[in-house]
Amino acid sequence: MSAVEDLAVFRRAYAVSLEVHRVSLGFPKVEQWALGDQVRRASKSICANLAEGFGRQGRAPADFARFVVMAMGSADEMRVWTRYCRDLGHIDAALGEQWQEDYQAIARMLAGLLRSRTPPRDRSDL
Repeated sequence: MSAVEDLAVFRRAYAVSLEVHRVSLGFPKVEQWALGDQVRRASKSICANLAEGFGRQGRAPADFARFVVMAMGSADEMRVWTRYCRDLGHIDAALGEQWQEDYQAIARMLAGLLRSRTPPRDRSDL
């Protein structure tokens, strides 16, 4: 893989973040600088952290893992923000459920990516 865009998890996270961005622009004005801004930043953070980690992996392999872990945190964060969006009536239940599933799947994909790119720990010190 030569680019972060080659990662399936990046492509999925990017597609969902575009949807989150577009939908959040329709939130009530009072939410544009609070919840709307938060969901836009958190959803984009997954892609940005993947890109930054991917770019550093050749020079600083440990950074790759650190940035994937941060992306995982943002995916989990989006599951909380999605609940707020749904419970406050800014998105309907079906979209809320879809985003919950999307971000749970993204978190699983990130965990798999982390496992596949992180060497096994030396167990001799246990």
